[in-house]
Amino acid sequence: MKRGVHKPPEPDDPLCCCEYVDRKGGRSHVVACCCDCEDLDDACDRWLKREDQKPDSLSRVIDSVSDRLRVPWIQGAKRVDLSLLPPLVLLPVLLRIAALHVFLGVVVLTALPGLVLWYYYFTHRKKGRTLFFLSLALFSLGYMYYLFITEIVPSGDITTTQLATVTMGVILTLISLVQTKRGPGYVKPRLSDTHSTITYHSPLPDKDSSHLNGTRHQVVIANRGTATLEHVANNGAVEEVPSGQTANKKTSWCPWCKTVRSPRAGHCRICSACIQRLDHHCVWINSCVGRANHRSFLMTLLLFLLTSLYGISLVLRTVCPRQNVLIALLYCPGVYSQYSSALCFTCAWYSSIVTGGLLHLLVLQLINVSYNVTEREARLALRDRTGRTLLWGLVIDTGVYSQGFRNNWAEFLTMADHDDDNDHNNSDRSPPAFTELV
Repeated sequence: MKRGVHKPPEPDDPLCCCEYVDRKGGRSHVVACCCDCEDLDDACDRWLKREDQKPDSLSRVIDSVSDRLRVPWIQGAKRVDLSLLPPLVLLPVLLRIAALHVFLGVVVLTALPGLVLWYYYFTHRKKGRTLFFLSLALFSLGYMYYLFITEIVPSGDITTTQLATVTMGVILTLISLVQTKRGPGYVKPRLSDTHSTITYHSPLPDKDSSHLNGTRHQVVIANRGTATLEHVANNGAVEEVPSGQTANKKTSWCPWCKTVRSPRAGHCRICSACIQRLDHHCVWINSCVGRANHRSFLMTLLLFLLTSLYGISLVLRTVCPRQNVLIALLYCPGVYSQYSSALCFTCAWYSSIVTGGLLHLLVLQLINVSYNVTEREARLALRDRTGRTLLWGLVIDTGVYSQGFRNNWAEFLTMADHDDDNDHNNSDRSPPAFTELV
């Protein structure tokens, strides 16, 4: 079979809405689908000849198929991530199956969290990014609100004020999530730390061209010997503090990003970037939680929990009007007599499980902020046995950055993104004159 030749797109020849640049840098079309797929052809040939498959044959076929799943879009077709689709199909199917009988409800609501946790540990072990959890979170919120509008509101027990409160809670949660997704605060190399800058006019071999903004990008090599830390004083002046002057202001070198990291910054192997004041990588937002979005992350959790608890109480009061809200979740006689009420009761249980998990996360976050400890620093303290644990490990006090409960919260609520501003100012300056000094 004659293999097709992938030609890179010309700079002056823009992509139409049905064209795209594939993972090999070639120009392709959505109508091509699985045509001219070398990886698939090689796997089929080996299967027909009864030969052993290559170790990475299956992963290469999956990458080829996922790369060809595109939807037409302006200035080029957009790639559809396969991890987005399972929650859109499995969640409504499983919840409707669980509403058929109480035994099926117990089985589904027990197995569903187990499957989610298994997939989390599977992806976390491989340090891979996935949109599964973000898709599950957004679709769960949207689907629960849809059932609330179509099943609970028509019953007549919901007032206009209660409906407006739930709707406003959903909208504010989404707005806060958008604020959180704007970025955790990436550590960028500064010109004071730059040793050389190399400009490439074509994608690197190990980089996906679809993630590059244009065809030209730069690789900055930092100098470890002249690392300094910029500190913003109270009067607004920027002072340079030599590295190692104080224990709380020492810088570190990142061997992966090849840059000098600011204090309390850390490298995320999932995002492949250094984050200022890295707390943890949250799979539910598919992003890291750092200095720039930590406050909005807590606000998103708080808004979601308040909206979820209020919505669950309204649903239980509608399907179990004769029972107390707390008792109705455990004992609601006759709820499975009608399928609509059984579906709402099942969704209330599902929302309660999700709410319980996020409430535990919020409590841990509030405790860490009170002790001025990030989740990353807490894990490192447990590993190195340098921290002090309280309340059976719920509280981990490193004793490094804590300044008291009030001062810790004041620092958290008023911390400014000075490092982002400095990086932005440095990015506006002209690049170094030398471009290929290594």
